[in-house]
Amino acid sequence: MRRNFLVLALPLLVGACGYNSIQSMDETAAAAQKQISVQLQRRADLVPNLVSTVKGFAAQEAEVFETVAKARAGLAGAVQGGNVTEMANANQQMTGALGRLLAISENYPQLKSDKNFLQLQDELTGTENRIAVARTDYNGAVEAYNAYIRKFPQVLTAKVIGAKPRDYFDVTNPGAREAPTVDFSKPAAKN
Repeated sequence: MRRNFLVLALPLLVGACGYNSIQSMDETAAAAQKQISVQLQRRADLVPNLVSTVKGFAAQEAEVFETVAKARAGLAGAVQGGNVTEMANANQQMTGALGRLLAISENYPQLKSDKNFLQLQDELTGTENRIAVARTDYNGAVEAYNAYIRKFPQVLTAKVIGAKPRDYFDVTNPGAREAPTVDFSKPAAKN
């Protein structure tokens, strides 16, 4: 009789410790992180086409193109590395670089009306929206997971299995939250 009680009580004890929920929530957060990676990679993949289109109209803007190329390489590297904080920071740098690139179009009316440029700009906007949704989903999953592993008795199970809090997708670079300054004015010629 006592043995039957233990056989019946064991699944209840295992279920009450939260192990399965911790695993499930961790997988949800991991899947949400992958979705961010997918969207950031999509963004990085769109950039060369956008740069090529703009280069055709604004070849003298070499510094902007170089900044975009560096930001794209940083974003691609961060996505490959999988570190959420590095991805967030690289994404912020890419946003600033793309802002400068898109600002160039204001100086070139023919570029603003180019079909390829407009299509790439639409795709980039759609990707930005997907990144925002993926970031929100990921941060929500991380919040639920982190809160769950801090509750009793799950905190005991989390310590035993080594479950650690996950990082939020958030920018940590100093000054990264400031909007980039874009100045295309040329200094006045000296006489």
